[in-house]
Amino acid sequence: MTGHLDEAAMMTRPTAEIGRLGSRSMMLGGLGLVLTAVGFMMARDTFMQSYLIAFIFWMGITMGSLAVLMVQYLSGGAWGLVARRIFEAATRTLPLMALLFLPIVLQLPVLYPWAKPASEIADVVREAIEKKAAYLNPQAFELRAVLFFVVLGGLVFVLNRWSKEQDETAPLLPGPQDRRFRLLSGPGLVCYVLIVTFMSVDWIMSLDPTWYSAIFGILTLGGQGLATMAFTVLVLTKLMRFKPMSEVATSENLHDLGKLMFAFTMLWAYFSISQLLIIWSANLPEEIPYYLKRFNGPWAPVSIAVLVGQFVVPFLVLLSRSLKRNPAMVGRVAFFILVMRIVDIALTIGPMVRADAGLHWLDIAAVAGMGLLWLAFFWRNLASRALLPARDPYFKEAFAHGGH
Repeated sequence: MTGHLDEAAMMTRPTAEIGRLGSRSMMLGGLGLVLTAVGFMMARDTFMQSYLIAFIFWMGITMGSLAVLMVQYLSGGAWGLVARRIFEAATRTLPLMALLFLPIVLQLPVLYPWAKPASEIADVVREAIEKKAAYLNPQAFELRAVLFFVVLGGLVFVLNRWSKEQDETAPLLPGPQDRRFRLLSGPGLVCYVLIVTFMSVDWIMSLDPTWYSAIFGILTLGGQGLATMAFTVLVLTKLMRFKPMSEVATSENLHDLGKLMFAFTMLWAYFSISQLLIIWSANLPEEIPYYLKRFNGPWAPVSIAVLVGQFVVPFLVLLSRSLKRNPAMVGRVAFFILVMRIVDIALTIGPMVRADAGLHWLDIAAVAGMGLLWLAFFWRNLASRALLPARDPYFKEAFAHGGH
């Protein structure tokens, strides 16, 4: 159908339709915000722990969207063109995430043992902190966080500005304006991998200074990719209901994104099993407790739920080609994966801060409450630009194959 749709129609902004989608998606967020406020008044330490879980979840989609956007610029393909505006809108929530990071900075001693007075720390933990004091201290933590946000913010700003210029002025033929996206995306992906590695150590692994894993950064990267693809598929299934997306996106494009979601499911499982095998086979006393906390006590059923819900079920369901081409069905699978990503992040962080308490209702409420703010920014960003990058020099070529 693309051949029958002129450029002006493809570059329309369906503001009203996106506004309705935003209103529906944020209703649950409103309930979560109320419950989070109640939790804050009841137990502030637990609130901050749940707040960190929520922040890591939404920051993961923000960062993952930037990574997949750069991958799309490097690889091309219709799969990324139909989803590019979703990626871009998600990346532009980064200023909000920087603002939401401030409560974590202000409450470092509540979350991180290395930020507490020495008299409040157990001897074993104090010894580990002293060995890592040059790295694990509030000043270095804050400096690295600023660096993370500056580098990521620079990539987000430049890529989005160039994309906007392309919509407004770019010719419909490949040229220097097109090549600059690729020239930035290559080094940008290297920066992303480095930032994820250090960020995962600072924001998550340092919750337990006595534990470490050489593959933890890659595991975090896989989780961000999985959450991003699930979120993208879920949003795209909603956008396909109205023009211009309904005239361009097909079941084939959805199938491609579904395959990527399937690939990230297997990648996350591979990284998770790799970490387990490495730590378990080494049998080192400073590493084994990480899994003992999760395989015993109140976290044991949560571990089983993550294994079944984030790998076994999606793996078996996404094997179906017809399901990945069905918007309603693949959308439900994507939503289920997002829920399990929340549980997985809670399983990663929870035992480090409350080993004997298990999953708390605030963990889910905080994600929903922060989601109210994040989704408000996301939908506004999505409605502010054309839903399709119709002036991309490869747009018509990408949709020239069968089915259009």
